[in-house]
Formats: sequence, structure tokens, C-alpha cells
Amino acid sequence: MKILVTGTAGFIGFHLAEKLLRRGDEVVGIDSINDYYDPKLKYARLAESGIGASAEAWGCEIRSTKYPKYRFIRMKLEDREALQKLFAREKFDVVVNLAAQAGVRYSLENPYAYIESNIVGFLNLLECARHNPVKHFVYASSSSVYGGNTKTPFSEEDRVDNPVSLYAATKKSNELMAHVYSKLYGIPTTGLRFFTVYGPWGRPDMAPMLFTKAILAGEPIKVFNNGNLSRDFTYIDDIVGGVVRVVDKAPETSENPPVPAEVYNIGCGHPMQLMDFIRTLEEALGRKAQMEMLPMQKGDVYTTYADTSRLEQDMHYKPKVELEEGVQRFIEWIHFSEIDL
Repeated sequence: MKILVTGTAGFIGFHLAEKLLRRGDEVVGIDSINDYYDPKLKYARLAESGIGASAEAWGCEIRSTKYPKYRFIRMKLEDREALQKLFAREKFDVVVNLAAQAGVRYSLENPYAYIESNIVGFLNLLECARHNPVKHFVYASSSSVYGGNTKTPFSEEDRVDNPVSLYAATKKSNELMAHVYSKLYGIPTTGLRFFTVYGPWGRPDMAPMLFTKAILAGEPIKVFNNGNLSRDFTYIDDIVGGVVRVVDKAPETSENPPVPAEVYNIGCGHPMQLMDFIRTLEEALGRKAQMEMLPMQKGDVYTTYADTSRLEQDMHYKPKVELEEGVQRFIEWIHFSEIDL
């Protein structure tokens, strides 16, 4: 298949592109390579996939030196004209949209970035898929859509009309927009509500990387809500394996439901207390963490806990990597990585 993967300089997009390429798919990757966090890590991910320094140039197609079926173009989803030309030229079989302005807390500081990328950019992709039909349109949603829900585990059947951040609101908007395009134009769409993803090449603004860097440097880690938080930490290989299963199975139009649109939770299904996660990191690093206890932050949630039973039933998804093993792999990558994190 020829697959467009947006956000291939990002954490999940990088790993997904590699997985698809290794099994023989043709991948076209696009990414704006913004500076939400240090672009050096994004360029390093691209380099790992054979995309060289010329990736900095806007609109230039670069062929991978590692994977003959991989091409990369630096492009913004907001660039409607460039996106339309790309779709018309390439005739994609599948679209996987992993590009977005990420980060819950940052949405409090820079709201316009979220509307431009997550709403305008997403609409541009849907319009391109409408005028250049694809077999399946897969996109990243987020566990943040559950907002202030207190019922756990979070199920796809739960209400998601109580977001606590603009980021969460844009992700719920994506689900509604995709559903409309499925209903009106018959585009098969699947949204994936990602829970807390970690592993090698992970985002430096997320707790696993922030905590690890601070512990290694002998600096205090910031522990919000005095550590009274829990997260459904999910290893990157399990996440990518699940995404590939979804890519290969588009929802079908039937009498019930009449719309080819699905939304799934994708996580581990075993939340861990933040303090237990810190202890796991300490054991893997062989060092104790200094902790700065802080109150709850605006836009944050107390727990994330995925009910993945629908994904397990429909896609035979089953996470395999236990937290201790995943953390150990992550720490090994930190130690052997030549990237200045």
C-alpha cells in the first residue's frame, strides 16, 4: 500500500513509518518540524530513517537512503494548496494523521497553534481525502478527550463533553469532523485515543524523558498534585503494533452502524501511580530522584485508564511489554543514544 503518514518526525509517526516500511509498504511522510520542542530530536529521528539534513528545506521531496520506498517532504497541514497537490499526485491508499500541535499545558499559552494545526490542518486533510478517495483515514485522537471523567476505566461509550484543555477540545473536534466526513462522503475513518506513550525516541516534554534527564543530572523532578496521579503508560512498540492492525482494517458501511467511522482507545489498560513509575525509573537508573512536590496544574487530569476491550475484540490488539521491561529498554536507549537530550 501507499500510505501518507503525517508527523513522521514525531515520536509515534517515526516508529510507525519504520514499521510500515519494514513490512514493505510505500510511505510518504510529511512534518512541519516545528519548535514546540527541540527540532534536533526530530531531525535525528528522520536521520535514523535515512532522511538527511536537506529535510530542513520546505516542500522538497527527499528519498531515504535506508528505505527505498520512503520519501519525506517538510510541509504544514495548514498549507492547503501544497497538500491538495500532494494528494492529487500520489493517489494514497491510506492516510494516517499523527501530526498535531501536542501538549496539554502548552495549549494554555498558545491556543492559536492548536486551532491552526489541529482544526484547520485536519480539515484540509479531510477535504483532500474527499476529493482524492482513500481506502482508510486513520487519525490520532487522545485520552485527554475524557477530561474530568471520574468513571474508570475510560470506555469509548463514556461521555466526552467535559474537556479540561483546548488540546482536548481540538481532539474531540477531530472525532466529530471525521464522523461527518464518513457520513456525508463515505470516507472510512478510525480515530485512536492514545494514552500515555513512552519509549526510545520519546518526546522530551513528557514525564519519562523529563524525569530521566533530571535524575541523571542530579536535579529535582517536578511532581504535580504531590504525586497523586496515575497514568496508563503504554510502550511504543505496543502502540505501533496496534496502529498497524487498525490501518489494515477499515470500518465498513452496514445497516448498523450506517457510518464507516470508528473510535478506539489504544493503551495498556493497567494504570500506574506516578510515584510507582518514579520508583521504577529509580531502579532502572540506579539513582534516587529528588522531588519537588507541586499542586495540580491547570488543564491536567488525575488519571488515565484505558478500556481497550473493543480494540482487542475487533483488532486482536494485546499489549505485551510490561512497564519494567519498557522502562529498561528506554533507559538503555538513553545511555547509548548519541543525541544531546
